[in-house]
Amino acid sequence: MARRFPHGGELRYRHGRPALAWPEPGAAHGLLGRLWPAAPSLAAPRLLWPAPALCEEWLASGPLSDGRLGCVSYRSNGSWVFGTACVDDREQGMRQAAQRAYADVFQVLDREGCPQLQRLWNYMRAINAEEAGLERYRRFNLGRAQAFLDAGRGLEDGAPAACAMGTAQGPLTVHFLAGRHSPLAIENPRQVSAYRYPQRYGPRSPTFSRAALADLGEGVHVLFISGTASIVGHESVHLGDVVRQAGECLDNIDAVLAAALPHVGGPWTLAALRERLECTVYLRHPEDLAAVREVISGRLGVGTPAAEAAVYLQADVCRAELLVEIEAQVRLAPQEAS
Repeated sequence: MARRFPHGGELRYRHGRPALAWPEPGAAHGLLGRLWPAAPSLAAPRLLWPAPALCEEWLASGPLSDGRLGCVSYRSNGSWVFGTACVDDREQGMRQAAQRAYADVFQVLDREGCPQLQRLWNYMRAINAEEAGLERYRRFNLGRAQAFLDAGRGLEDGAPAACAMGTAQGPLTVHFLAGRHSPLAIENPRQVSAYRYPQRYGPRSPTFSRAALADLGEGVHVLFISGTASIVGHESVHLGDVVRQAGECLDNIDAVLAAALPHVGGPWTLAALRERLECTVYLRHPEDLAAVREVISGRLGVGTPAAEAAVYLQADVCRAELLVEIEAQVRLAPQEAS
């Protein structure tokens, strides 16, 4: 049975260290969902920096209700849904686990009248390991794609922003944010769209867009930038060099920002968007932290809010040869454009 919360329509977001995060929660906003701190029962990357408290959570106005359907626990205010699907893939294998997780997610979205996925975070143990002759990430893509098809959803244009990262342990964990209105999918002109990768990367291509521009309400938008790696075209580049890979990630994020610029409205500039980046950096090897932090600070500006707000996590990237991946979001409020 749903549990009601007496909170009084836009969506708000807090990322990073609580002292730097925005906005302060008001009486009219309740917790819709969070990525961090993560429940110990879920698959989650390991925090590398900052060492103290970390938050990544969504706040929503209006009455909130809790729900559960199949493997999904979620909370909704009628306009937005944040939830988590959790499936023990040891029992049925990664392909079946992914298909079940996404099938249940789509049922939740139909139930709540919020059919439009905005952002997904997929965490799974041993992402690059082989399972029954095929890499587990490629098996995940098979199951995810089948669930999209079964639900009558397209695999290409309009796919949500997403990441898929490997963890040391835990069940398949899929966090999602969905709403009533479709976000605008943004692609990177430097890269082949992920859903059009050639078959050398697996029997089913990944199902996500490079970024998604979502309307949070009251004139505020957020650009969700999917997990972005050192890939040009569809090829991994700078193999074995984490510094150059981190730089290539940022080159790709710049390209996404430039592609999004005509769609964000107002007097925004590329420099202004870059200054407002809130980055999460995934590192395969913890010992690369100092080198990658130096790259981030050098590119975003030493001591700038964007560099200071960056969060660093240990996780495996979906391609075994890639050492770093960066995801980001940019909040766009009309009164804050410069």
